[in-house]
Amino acid sequence: MAASAIRIGCASAFWGDSNAAAAQLIAKGGLDYLVFDYLSEITLSILAAKRQRDPTAGYAEDFVDHAIGPYLTDIKAQGLRVISNAGGINPAACRDALAAAAEAAGVALSIAIVTGDDLLAARDTLAGLMRPAKGDGPLPERLASLNAYAGAPAIVAALAAGADVVITGRCVDSAVTLAPLVHAFGWAWDDYDRLAAGSLAGHLIECGCQCTGGNFTDWHLVADGYADMGFPIVECHADGACFVTKPAETGGLVSPHTVGEQLLYEIGDPAAYRLPDVICDFTEVTLVQAGADRVRVEGARGRAPSGEYKVSATYRDGFRAVASFVVAGIDAPYKARANAQAIITRTERLFAARGWGGYTAIDIDTLGAESTYGAHASLGGRSTREVVVKIAVRHRHREALALFTRELAQAATGMAPGVTGFFGGRPRVSPVIRLYSAFVPKHAAPLAIDVAGRTHAVVLPPSCPSRSAGEPPRAPGPVARPAQAAVTVPLVRLALARSGDKGNDANIGVIARKPSYLPYLRAALTDAAVAGWFAHVLDGEVRHWELPGIHALNFLLTDTLGGGGMASLRSDPQGKCFAQMLLSMPVAVPTSLLEARAGDTASTSH
Repeated sequence: MAASAIRIGCASAFWGDSNAAAAQLIAKGGLDYLVFDYLSEITLSILAAKRQRDPTAGYAEDFVDHAIGPYLTDIKAQGLRVISNAGGINPAACRDALAAAAEAAGVALSIAIVTGDDLLAARDTLAGLMRPAKGDGPLPERLASLNAYAGAPAIVAALAAGADVVITGRCVDSAVTLAPLVHAFGWAWDDYDRLAAGSLAGHLIECGCQCTGGNFTDWHLVADGYADMGFPIVECHADGACFVTKPAETGGLVSPHTVGEQLLYEIGDPAAYRLPDVICDFTEVTLVQAGADRVRVEGARGRAPSGEYKVSATYRDGFRAVASFVVAGIDAPYKARANAQAIITRTERLFAARGWGGYTAIDIDTLGAESTYGAHASLGGRSTREVVVKIAVRHRHREALALFTRELAQAATGMAPGVTGFFGGRPRVSPVIRLYSAFVPKHAAPLAIDVAGRTHAVVLPPSCPSRSAGEPPRAPGPVARPAQAAVTVPLVRLALARSGDKGNDANIGVIARKPSYLPYLRAALTDAAVAGWFAHVLDGEVRHWELPGIHALNFLLTDTLGGGGMASLRSDPQGKCFAQMLLSMPVAVPTSLLEARAGDTASTSH
């Protein structure tokens, strides 16, 4: 008999997240499934390099050694099933390490692995089948990694085969949550509304504490609980209804605002959030408080997915180094920039003498003087008496950057006064890792599962017409401009916001604190206005969409992260601070609107 509800907890948002999360959720979560998300494109390139050096490496060792290894007895006793993409580039090695840990603990576990996402060995065969993503050309010649974003079917097959633990390579983050829902409830692969609801549940918890009060605009409401943040749990029902919560007696906050910020995180077009198993429409999702630290989530819609997988490759493109040191005293920002520019000029002269050519990219920030704010830096920031200068550089030759690192210390005795605190000593020279994105037909990337040494091919469901008729896009809502008695306030008085990245693009989600504020946000936050606010970093364009269900706007800023990821030299290569910058933007509203805002949750410090 199918279950009526199951509870899934997420214990990892990235490789490096707290290893205490699993212990918390195992002890206090009352879970049916425990899931982990470890992988990003950069993580895969790092794991690929590790496997090249050691054929038994290439997976997230923390998963075995620290996250679940010490708790295998409890996991088995509770009948808790575990799903993780910790397999990275080498799921078989991850399985073998976990099997050894289970044997040492005297715990019998059925461990399945999913294979087929790693396409590097088939690079030449697939090159002619790949459709480059917008802005990307032909597949680069020398790749560090090449992986398809798999969906949930292979994980469902492994669960059906009786696996206690399922280890995957690259899959979409939400698949580790959608799969147990499909398995437990028997959802059909053409029941797209339920698949969208399950994918939304996975999206909400895949970034760990970001939906339980972490990275939250109104941080002051949560700060007392930072030392023991509760990790997220979704309680999902067979009809697609979902509740987000966290373990009792842990820090954090689960509210429509904390969950709403995560809903908007890095989704791009909310009416077309594309996954391998379903294209999701989140525009009419509603979030309702349903008890203390408990939010009901409803309204996701879905339609048939495409016949392609997204594919991400990483490749090396030169070298980079980043130096940082303190400059203090009167005129600190000006001294810092003068010193930084002198270091660049001096080293480029030394490069020229050796025939190496100049830097391929340079980025200088004076952190503490609001240099990342561009023209919006405050006068107070420019007059600060202590800054950290950050000099990031790229070059074609490792030897050139090694020389750069040796020439930095001379600033302490041969340039403007107040130089101290070279963080971490001499900087390390590292490769520049760039991301390449494309699409490949699903049939060209066959998946398989291995359970107890037996390999089974995974048959993907056919693409079917959606059961949901869908609705035409909504027209934009009304725009309101104050007619009289206007006052200008920072956006944070009216809204919450969260930002993140998609490659070289930034995503900023903005939620009105009250529905009545949304017309004024529409008037102030036009695409042109947001583009102007970020003119100092924007190389592309701005567009936005509305989510009427949560009274929100979602902005996409293209080509704005200096290459994104490890290819970027920016202090904020993933746009994580963009929302905080936008929340300072002035918005004109009628005085009467603010007089009626008693009970809002905006920090009194803003």
